[in-house]
Amino acid sequence: MEFLCYHRDRKGSLALRYELAEKHWSYMDRYAKEMIARGPTFADDGETLTGSVHIVDLPDAAAARAFAFDEPGYQAGAYRDVLLRRWRNELGRTMWDFPGGPTEGNRYLVLGLGAGPADPDPSVDRDELVAYGPLLSDDGAAWLGTAALLRAPDPDAARAVLTPDRYADIEVHNWEFGGRT
Repeated sequence: MEFLCYHRDRKGSLALRYELAEKHWSYMDRYAKEMIARGPTFADDGETLTGSVHIVDLPDAAAARAFAFDEPGYQAGAYRDVLLRRWRNELGRTMWDFPGGPTEGNRYLVLGLGAGPADPDPSVDRDELVAYGPLLSDDGAAWLGTAALLRAPDPDAARAVLTPDRYADIEVHNWEFGGRT
């Protein structure tokens, strides 16, 4: 089962995140084979960290909760909240398979939190999508929204990947490929 986990930074936690960097990396190394996509999110300035997204393939919801809440930054209080949802990999690939590579262009995490029926196919060339799929209930039966990692010219173009009237809220976050450098 695939899950999207988005840890949102607590205001003022940057020093703590840096202090815990090696513990975070060591923890994530344990999930390298299960990782579909990962990376930090940033404020509009492109430098201030705002969170960390991980899409992982795990055996069940209990394993996903353990992944999210045993993470060292979460345990130390670096995050204000965690969005954890079952997810389905509509592209069938990992971010490392993305044809655009890890650095070319602007990258975004787009989260559409559901209000209406599931969104149709994304309104962007699939070669611009790094990862795309529905956010689902734990049992996979109910559509709760959509998550996309993509390359786009700007935040407005990234937001346009989702159909606005299908969502109660759409969030757009600057994002970059993550992992050990």
